[in-house]
Amino acid sequence: MGFLKKVINKHTLSLASNAIMPVLGMAILSLMARYLAKSDFGDYIFFLVVFTLADTFRTGFLQTSLIKYYAGTSAQRANNIAGSAWYLGFIIVACFGVGNLLLYLFYFGTNPNMVIIIKWFSVIFISTLPTAIAGWILQAEERFDKLFMVQLINQGGFFILIMLLIIFHRVNFQNTIYCYLLNNVISSIITSSVGWAKVKTISSKSWASVKELAHFGKYSVGTSISSYLLRSSDTFIIKMMFPSELLAVYYIPQRLMEIFEIPLRAFIATALPVMSAAVHREDKKYVSYIMKKYSGMLTMALIPVAIVSFILADIIIGLLFGGQYKHSDAGNIFRIFMCFVMLLPIDRFFGITLDIINKPHLNMIKVFIMLAVNVTGDFAGIFIFHSLYGVAIASIFTFFSGAIFGYWALKKHLQFKMGDIFKLGYIELMELIGMLYQKIRKKELERNEHGA
Repeated sequence: MGFLKKVINKHTLSLASNAIMPVLGMAILSLMARYLAKSDFGDYIFFLVVFTLADTFRTGFLQTSLIKYYAGTSAQRANNIAGSAWYLGFIIVACFGVGNLLLYLFYFGTNPNMVIIIKWFSVIFISTLPTAIAGWILQAEERFDKLFMVQLINQGGFFILIMLLIIFHRVNFQNTIYCYLLNNVISSIITSSVGWAKVKTISSKSWASVKELAHFGKYSVGTSISSYLLRSSDTFIIKMMFPSELLAVYYIPQRLMEIFEIPLRAFIATALPVMSAAVHREDKKYVSYIMKKYSGMLTMALIPVAIVSFILADIIIGLLFGGQYKHSDAGNIFRIFMCFVMLLPIDRFFGITLDIINKPHLNMIKVFIMLAVNVTGDFAGIFIFHSLYGVAIASIFTFFSGAIFGYWALKKHLQFKMGDIFKLGYIELMELIGMLYQKIRKKELERNEHGA
């Protein structure tokens, strides 16, 4: 039991949430790619991207502000903040509902899947509110065990419902949307009934707290939306310029990139408090060292992974998403992504370092520049190549622009060179591998001694 208590803590549970949820989401997407028609799968991806954009707005507006004002306060103040967040959540849902209703009334398209999306969008959006608020409150309370359960119930429930559709041969776009709605209704009922969503705190709201949350949220939502638009702008442009089935071909390798996000998020979670402490000490050299160390280690570690993924791209896609995508353009698009995947750690750490040294406006400018380069590059790539390859190639210039601006902005405040990142990253990675090797050798020797 002592060992389990050491192993199972808020850090490992947070890491488990970051690792298991994307993997489970990938499994769900893999099933849909195999059993949905290509056009239906493309329309489902479009629904997912649009819904996530709306959810990103809500999350960007409420999550950070709720956690900021909720964590570490008295029970009365916490209830006041939670209730005020509920009130703001309802206002956001209502605003999206009005827009959705107008779109439903004036939509004259002939795509039946789009009609289903527009018809059920607001209902799904409000059904996810209790689960979302429960997650933010549990994060503020540092109850990562319960937060892990919320995420597992939500993603696991949807996985089970999709499996049931497959077993009973009822897989189609409409039933998938119904399952998405049903799963979120069930998740919200569970999180509300056990008290994690704190629905009863709505009566404790105050206008002062509502204004406080809204004032803070109006700043944080800008970064959240622009970051998500950077990731999803390709999807909107492809949906506008190509048939729906090609959206699925592009989205598959794009979704596979989330695998590389797992260690990146874990490294960022470890580096943030250390960098923050160094900033408070006004130790810029140590801030620079941590930034170079973690971004460099990840960059060096990703190089062999990117090479293997480049070679085995078609096999990976075939195993995960079925033979119909194995020999499609998805493999070559994934190979193009592998050409810049090593830039992800550098770009991300440049961004969070700008935030840590109190230059968040520069980080937002960096994201806006990347978004502008990406959208311009997408249209230019489509005009030149007349295919999805043009969109994928544009992503290379997008991340290069982010890395270049981030380097230029940080050089004004920290002393470092780009080459230092690769050099220090290689040294630190080799030291880490050496330490792990020595520990393994030590355990083997101890086992042999006891065996003798």
